Amino acid sequence: MNYKQRFIKFMVENGVLKFGEFTLKSGRKAPYFINTGNYKSGAQLKKLGEYYAQCIVDNGLSADTLVGPAYKGIPLAVTAAVSLYSNHNIDVNYCFDRKEVKDHGEGGLFVGKQLSDGEKVIIIEDVMTSGKALRETLPKLRATANVEVAGMVISVDRMERGLESSLSAVQEVYKEFGVKVYSIVTMADIIAAIEDGVIEGSEYLDKMKEYRKQYGVE
Repeated sequence: MNYKQRFIKFMVENGVLKFGEFTLKSGRKAPYFINTGNYKSGAQLKKLGEYYAQCIVDNGLSADTLVGPAYKGIPLAVTAAVSLYSNHNIDVNYCFDRKEVKDHGEGGLFVGKQLSDGEKVIIIEDVMTSGKALRETLPKLRATANVEVAGMVISVDRMERGLESSLSAVQEVYKEFGVKVYSIVTMADIIAAIEDGVIEGSEYLDKMKEYRKQYGVE
């Protein structure tokens, strides 16, 4: 198996990727559900970092600093930075934003690496539903320094259009901010993994393809 297939299997084994009938926050009824809140152990976090690091390397991305938007992005940026060093001999900094500006001590909007003009950063997140995390993080980055955002890395691209748009959240943020989003896997990869027997779920294939036909983007 390649690393994408291993990641899909990893999500299923850890109860993060489930199949059935789920009502999403959008009101849509989907035949699958992704709950990244089920990641909770050191072993899981170590493996997550390896997948994020591999995605960064495979896409030829480079950066001085990984940024983890609070709160879910914090452990992801940390474990990705550790894995880049331990598995690929690439040493990068990391930082994460505060929900509120600290006005004492070292102060500032970010904890960890203090950003400077010209610094290249990669934003690390779990999934992208609406692009909210990026929309909240970019103004903080630009208020701190004139950084270059090399990209954003997420675990799964749902490849699903928004409620009021023909574009997916990934496509919207590229159009709006010029930030390219890279995912470890996409919904197309997950469907292919079922078809190839990497994971079980063949009984849900027809419903997944119907859902993709109704709400999906390429």
